[in-house]
Amino acid sequence: MMRTIRAEWLKLRRSPMWPVFLILPVLPAVMGTFNYLGNLGILRQQWYDLWSQHTIFSADFFLPAMIGAYCSYLWWLENRNHNWNSAMTAPVPVPCLYFSKLLFAGAAVAAAQAETGVLFLVSGKLAGVSGQVPPMLLRWLLLGTAAGFAVCAVQLFLSLVIRSFAVPVGIAFVGGIAGAIALSKGFGLWFPYSLMPMGMQSGNPSGNFTCGTGPFLLSCVSFLIVFSIASVLWLKKRDVRSE
Repeated sequence: MMRTIRAEWLKLRRSPMWPVFLILPVLPAVMGTFNYLGNLGILRQQWYDLWSQHTIFSADFFLPAMIGAYCSYLWWLENRNHNWNSAMTAPVPVPCLYFSKLLFAGAAVAAAQAETGVLFLVSGKLAGVSGQVPPMLLRWLLLGTAAGFAVCAVQLFLSLVIRSFAVPVGIAFVGGIAGAIALSKGFGLWFPYSLMPMGMQSGNPSGNFTCGTGPFLLSCVSFLIVFSIASVLWLKKRDVRSE
């Protein structure tokens, strides 16, 4: 496994996608902050309202599309210059090839979530938000990261099956919008793209986490396992065809 992780790192260390993951979280932070400042007459919960404004943009639009783009890029590296031939004939178990990509995709999500938290705190100070920072902030970020791993598994599978860079990204973007709708209808646990706004409590940060942490994490792990197995089986099928 460490061998495939090192090989993946060599391919990704100068990747143009890392700056994208670092720059894009700034956009929902800026948009959310200006939206908050423009509605001070009706927003009374200070930090909670600012968080809601930030995450409405990030969890429903930017983060799903970012994950989709990064996962597409991970498989695009193999499609480029016929790298599949060397990848599938290397003395490396197929699951290791997949999980090394999942690890880096998840690491990118975790980095984006950490930046989201920092930008939230900085934006609040610049916007003059008073009061105590929500004690649940770390929990929101961690649950959002767990949900992000589940979305990574879905997008890695889609990007593996669909030999296109743009189509899986489009699916992720539409999935983020559909996830917000599914969450509003009470089906959030059953739709992977609903898990990020659910875990980050983007719609109701000051309220209770109604579904419970246990069912939420079970849903994340279930999507992660199902789509990871599907990806590994697809890769093994590809390996057989290549032989």
